[in-house]
Amino acid sequence: QVQLVESGGGSVQAGASLVLSCAASGFTRSRNSMAWFRQAPGKEREGIAARDSDGSESYADSVKGRFTISKDTAKNTLYLQMNSLKPEDTAMYYCAAKEYRRPLFRLLAPNEYNYWGQGTQVTVSS
Repeated sequence: QVQLVESGGGSVQAGASLVLSCAASGFTRSRNSMAWFRQAPGKEREGIAARDSDGSESYADSVKGRFTISKDTAKNTLYLQMNSLKPEDTAMYYCAAKEYRRPLFRLLAPNEYNYWGQGTQVTVSS
């Protein structure tokens, strides 16, 4: 059973930076996809950044150029570096993962993932 634990959320001013972390454990296969999603009140869950073991990465247009996803393989930890934060980035941020034999077709689609963390809140004030 894969377990994901997010950390690093908080309340910041617009223009600030934050780094989210997602500590993963329990993978049994060597290939997996990991992603960051976010969900604001009253809105659907949005995939914002993802990467897989085959080197593919994907970003939502809303964060491209401001957010960077990375992974420390030795620590099995996924990161999301968030720069130039805006009030519209305010949301609960979730880490998600899926082990695969074949790469996922849609890296940013929530229904592609079967493991989820509990979420960490990011609040950006103007």
